[in-house]
Amino acid sequence: MKKLRYLLAFISLSIYSQEYVETAFIKDTKLEADRFISVSSFEATFYIFDNVLFKQEKNSKGIDVGYNNFQLGNITSVNTFNPLKINLFYKDFNTVVILDNRMAEISKIDFNALEEQKYITHVSTGYDNTLWVFNQNNQQLELFDYNTETTRVTSMPIQSPVLDIKSNYNTCWVLTEKYLYVYNYFGSLVKKIKNKGYTTFEQSNANIILKKDNSLFFLKNTSDDIIPIKLPNLLINAFFVTNETLYIYDNETLHEYQIKTI
Repeated sequence: MKKLRYLLAFISLSIYSQEYVETAFIKDTKLEADRFISVSSFEATFYIFDNVLFKQEKNSKGIDVGYNNFQLGNITSVNTFNPLKINLFYKDFNTVVILDNRMAEISKIDFNALEEQKYITHVSTGYDNTLWVFNQNNQQLELFDYNTETTRVTSMPIQSPVLDIKSNYNTCWVLTEKYLYVYNYFGSLVKKIKNKGYTTFEQSNANIILKKDNSLFFLKNTSDDIIPIKLPNLLINAFFVTNETLYIYDNETLHEYQIKTI
């Protein structure tokens, strides 16, 4: 009877476990960029060249729309989750610029000029007119309303150094040197997963793709198991995921793969 239980457990593990996530090649596209940012659901490609953020529409025939604000220094990060409110973070000047879908400036937030000054190290998109920001002054994640210049919610202090943050309208993920923290839109900690060497990540439909060295790993939103993604030997300079499509940029070519998940 004992041997039978072990056999059934082994069969169950074999059926439900997954050694790696399969991918299927879609296509390669040449891209001249200093930094690849993302691809929208309408297949518009965002990239940075000479400190200018460009939007390359599908079938644009090489005519790309750009935005620059050189007086704010180098672009630290760009978040295109909401294509109607793209945010650019300029860390050196503690400033965020919000762009519309035509790459026109609609808002600028100077965190130095606030009544309660904040020193921001990471920024991501929130719902309505909000941004998720990590405030280095108090070591807290905050949901900041840039219309009213008020903080809607604040997390408990995060002691480990923050590496990256990403969000959708309901959830914010914070990757630190020790853990990946998951917060809801009230700023409450939902769960945390130990960081085993991951340095950056992307999210799509609440599923997470993490990068460690030159490899990518998949974390399903309903699981705590992090699974390697099977890919050819590529230089992963930057990557992005939307729905089940994974984009990898190697400094010359944008590689596109379908992720086959269970």
